[in-house]
Amino acid sequence: MCKFYIKGNNRLSGDVNISSAKNSVLPILASTILADGVSVINNAPNIEDVYVLCDVLRSLSAEVTIDKNNNIMIDSKKLSDKNIDNDLIGKMRAAFLVLGPLVARLGKARISLPGGCKIGARPIDLYLKGLKSLGATVKEECGYVEVTATRFVGGTVFLDYPSVGATELLMMAGAIADGTTYIENAAREPEIVDLAMFLKKMGARITGAGTSSIYIKGVKKLSGATYTPMFDRIEAGTMMIAAAMTKGKINIIGVKEEWMKPAIFKLREMGVKINCNGNQMFVDGDVDLRAIDITTMPHPGFPTDLQSQMLSLLCIAEGTSTVKETVFENRFVQVPELRRMGADIKIIDGKVASINGVQKLTGASVAAPDLRAGAGLILAGLGAQGDTEVDNIYFVDRGYVAFEEKLAALGADIERK
Repeated sequence: MCKFYIKGNNRLSGDVNISSAKNSVLPILASTILADGVSVINNAPNIEDVYVLCDVLRSLSAEVTIDKNNNIMIDSKKLSDKNIDNDLIGKMRAAFLVLGPLVARLGKARISLPGGCKIGARPIDLYLKGLKSLGATVKEECGYVEVTATRFVGGTVFLDYPSVGATELLMMAGAIADGTTYIENAAREPEIVDLAMFLKKMGARITGAGTSSIYIKGVKKLSGATYTPMFDRIEAGTMMIAAAMTKGKINIIGVKEEWMKPAIFKLREMGVKINCNGNQMFVDGDVDLRAIDITTMPHPGFPTDLQSQMLSLLCIAEGTSTVKETVFENRFVQVPELRRMGADIKIIDGKVASINGVQKLTGASVAAPDLRAGAGLILAGLGAQGDTEVDNIYFVDRGYVAFEEKLAALGADIERK
C-alpha cells in the first residue's frame, strides 16, 4: 500500500500541463461500443479508471490496444456480452455507462450494479427510467440489471434531476435508436458537450448538448472516429487551489476559461489573482485569503468535484465560510481528517460545513476516504506546517495523472512510498 509523504509550507511555482478529462474519456470509451469500425482516443489520461474500462471493453470482445503515448484504439466489430466481467463493472460507476450502447448493439445486456467512491447513494433509477422511455424492458434482481430492447425507439425523457451519467447514457442509446430522442432537463456539463462532439464525429445527429434540451435523431449505424478529449477541468481547478493553498504562483497550460468560470469566480472572491490568456491561466495565490460561501450545484454552478479541495483552502481563510453540498450526501468525509490537522469545521445537518479559518494547518497522519477528499487532504498537507502522511492514495490515483510528479515539478516536497 502506497502513501504520500509531504513536507509542507513550500510555495509552488512554475508551469503545469493539464491532462485529458477522466470524466470525458470514460463515457467516450463506453460509446465506442456503438461503432461499426475502429475508434482512436488520443492522449487518454494514464489512470486506473481508464484501464479498468478498457478491460471491461475487452471482456465484451472488443479489441483494445494502448500505445506508449496513451492513445487508445478500440475495435468493437466483434462485440459480445458472453464474457462480460461484472467484477470490473462493480469497481466503478462509469463502467455502468456501457449498458446503453451494449443494448443498442446487441439488443440485450445483463450487468451488475455499479461501484465507485462512496460519496452518496447515486441511484441509477434515472438511467433505467430513461431506457424504459426508449422502449426497453428492465428487470432488477440479485444485484444485477437486465435490459432488453430489440431496438431503442426515440421518445421524450424528462430527467427529474440533471444527472450527468443519465444524460450520457441516453445520448448513446438515442444515437442509433429509431426516431428522435428528446432529453429534457439534461445535464449541461462540458463533458456532455465533449461526448456529443465525439458521437457526431461517429455520424450521430445531436443538437443542444450543453443546454437543458438535447435532441438526437437516430441513425442506423455509427462509424469509428478519432478524437482528442477536452482537458480535465477538475485537475485544473485542483492546481488553482494548490497555488492559493501554498501562496504560490502557477501557470496552468491547456485550459479553456469558459469552462473554469465557477472556480475562477470563487477563488477571485477569496482574493486570489487569476489572469487568463488563451489556453493558459496564471494563478497568483500570494494574497490574504478571505472567507466565502459556496453551494455546489450542477453545471454551470460550482462543481461538487472541487468542493473537497476548496474546503481545505477555506480552513486557512480569514473569517467564517460555509459550504453547502447539494449534489452528494457524503462529501464531507474528509472533515475528521482535516480536524486532525487543526481545522475548525462544524457540520450542520450533514449538508452544510461551517469553517472558521485558522492561521495555519499542522501536518498529521491522515487517510483519503475517496478521490476528491484525498486530493483535498494532499493540498492541506502542501500548505501545512510540518509533515503530513496521506494513506489510501489509490483513490487519488483513480483521478489524477502523475499527481505527485506534477506537484513536485512545481516545488512541492512530496514523495510516494
